[in-house]
Amino acid sequence: MALFTRTALAAVTLTMLFSGAVNAAEAPTYAMVQINQQALFFNQMNKGAADEAKKTGVKLVVYNANNNPVSQNDAIENYIQQGVKGIMVDAIDVNGIMPAIAEAAAKNIPVIAIDAVLPAGQQKAQVGVDNIKGGEILGNYFTHYVKTNMGDKAKVGIVGALNSAIQNDRQKGFENTLKGHSGISVVGVVDGQNIQDNALTAAENLITGNPNMTAIYATGEPALLGAIAAVENQGRQNDIKVFGWDLTSKAITGIDKGYVTAVLQQDPLNMGVEAVKALNKVVAGQSVAKTINVPATVVTKDNVDAFRAQFK
Repeated sequence: MALFTRTALAAVTLTMLFSGAVNAAEAPTYAMVQINQQALFFNQMNKGAADEAKKTGVKLVVYNANNNPVSQNDAIENYIQQGVKGIMVDAIDVNGIMPAIAEAAAKNIPVIAIDAVLPAGQQKAQVGVDNIKGGEILGNYFTHYVKTNMGDKAKVGIVGALNSAIQNDRQKGFENTLKGHSGISVVGVVDGQNIQDNALTAAENLITGNPNMTAIYATGEPALLGAIAAVENQGRQNDIKVFGWDLTSKAITGIDKGYVTAVLQQDPLNMGVEAVKALNKVVAGQSVAKTINVPATVVTKDNVDAFRAQFK
């Protein structure tokens, strides 16, 4: 998995959370409160935000919550005290983050929700993909594939991240599409905790406990990488088809070899760009759409070539 230290995020100015108040004489400062810096997905989002911030004369600081929702709340409170001009947050706990967002709004600091869909509140906009609908898109692809390529029968295991509202929505959307398909059954759901090593262990246990499993659905990048590694480690490339979210070079290799069947690829780079654009408009006193959709694409062997350059 891509670690923060090896990504193309040299352009991002990482500032310590407790480095002191923002100097009003400097360029406006926006804060990105991120889930983690381990997944390539989040690093691409940060890069998009950093590029757009630099382009528009804004300073960006990024906070790494390391998958801890309490840390996200604390970060927002501290950025409020520092006097940032705007906040973007990819929430871990979509309900638990709302009081911090309300606190920011009370101080006239606009908040843009990015990726994770928040309940109705004082955030100015939601940028990203509807994760339930995304799960349904991939689920519909899955059920069609099972009908046309697997004799309309499949035993699918799910590698999720039960601490992530985003990935729970993706699981819900996927499972919605399985209703009415009598030949498809879910044999188990395991918790990868949005950490690749944990997802690998969970996926291996899932495979071992269900030797007749014929498919895996993974709800995010760490889960997908863990599932791919588990399938390889147990030599099940010929009889388990993998479906999941968020491309990596490893997923593309799996598509080329035929055991990764479909990956729903979001556009995290553009999510970061659109979030900064939205903040720029709000800070300038302009209105923005409440929902800013960034399209996702089902990537298969038929269209994977268009994505290779992004992961070399």
